Amino acid sequence: MAVQILMPALSPTMTEGTLAKWNVKEGDSVASGDVMAEIETDKATMEFEAVDEGVIAKILVPEGTEGVAVNTPIAILAEEGEDAADAVKEAGDNAPAAKAAPTAPPAASPEPAKAEAPAAAPVQSAAPAPAASGDRVFASPLARRMASTEGLDLKAISGTGPHGRVVKSDIEKALAAGTGKAAAPAAAPAAASAPGAVPAKPAAAGAPPVLSADDPIFKMLPEAEAIPHSNMRKTIAKRLTESARDIPHFSLQVDVEIDKLLAMRKQLNERDGADYKISVNDFVIKATALALSRVPDCNVAYTDSAILKFKKVDMAMAVAVDGGLITPIIKDCASKGLATISQEAKSLAAKARDGKLAPEEYQGGTFTISNLGMFGVKSFNSIINVPQGGILSVGAGEQRPVVKDGALAVATVMSLSLAVDHRCIDGATGAALVKELKALIEDPIALML
Repeated sequence: MAVQILMPALSPTMTEGTLAKWNVKEGDSVASGDVMAEIETDKATMEFEAVDEGVIAKILVPEGTEGVAVNTPIAILAEEGEDAADAVKEAGDNAPAAKAAPTAPPAASPEPAKAEAPAAAPVQSAAPAPAASGDRVFASPLARRMASTEGLDLKAISGTGPHGRVVKSDIEKALAAGTGKAAAPAAAPAAASAPGAVPAKPAAAGAPPVLSADDPIFKMLPEAEAIPHSNMRKTIAKRLTESARDIPHFSLQVDVEIDKLLAMRKQLNERDGADYKISVNDFVIKATALALSRVPDCNVAYTDSAILKFKKVDMAMAVAVDGGLITPIIKDCASKGLATISQEAKSLAAKARDGKLAPEEYQGGTFTISNLGMFGVKSFNSIINVPQGGILSVGAGEQRPVVKDGALAVATVMSLSLAVDHRCIDGATGAALVKELKALIEDPIALML
């Protein structure tokens, strides 16, 4: 019996994704656990493993297709010994009308009908195929592209696919018969059909204006390459815009001396039999987690109905990856030792850069640390990672002149900047956290107690 392979939900919040790559082709045999494809979510590119054994009878969604909704059929699997053609016929061609990545001009999307009529007949597969209703026209992605390229009106073409779906052969028949020509479209800027051009979208009420890649203002600038947004970049843009716009941020800065910390780090890393290499960032993570446990009013999140005060510190750390960043989480960080934090931080960062993080390893978190010190950045302010109440920005440690006992001296100093949500954390509360954090970093033996 044919099995429809559906677009998986690789995280609790995933509603659609990009089918980045197929690792199998039609005719290949797969077994349970084989990696069939790579799916790009809003957070990472993850591997999609086979659950059933069989032969790939047909791939319905080509690699590179964007906006594939969860539970949409993406391939058909034939059982061992089953004829592939029979499996395809049994399952039906249920390819989704998703947004395609190729540079061909996008097909016009028909207006959805105000009322949907039930399907005329049940389908044989587990996932029901859509039924045509009102002015809505169902067509395969290939048929839509062909109709757009040839200027055909899909509403004027009779579909012979499952439940009246317009397929490739219907377009070819219409072209041969000279029927289905669409009315000439309204004039549009010439640049709109250029490869990589991004069509403009109407801005929502109250939203800031968004320029499209074919906006005339860009004609006045040097030639540029249009790089389509990945799901991760879209999510970063959306969430950080919302955070910067909707959360009343305020920042608290403090300089901390880290000479004692550096000496302790050197001593720990040079111990006989040490199987770890603790970094300055590991000390900062531990100190921040411990400070939050001592000032629990900063380990919070704001909601419309209440302030959530978390019982544990789940520390998110910002990690730069290709195309954006992600924040893997060290769970219950305050209760862990420096060696454990160091090992987990390195493992999570490596998995993040390889796109191997599981959803539970990057979703959640009660507080975030962002460290740009390794790039020589002296200080900076970060945008809060919603729905958390605060984020710590860590700058580079550098030798600076300081005054000690009325005399000028030199010390290794690092600048920290704490950004908090004023809706749930007040100035004095944030200052208490900064004070505790400074004390822990400047007297690191306290981290061992």
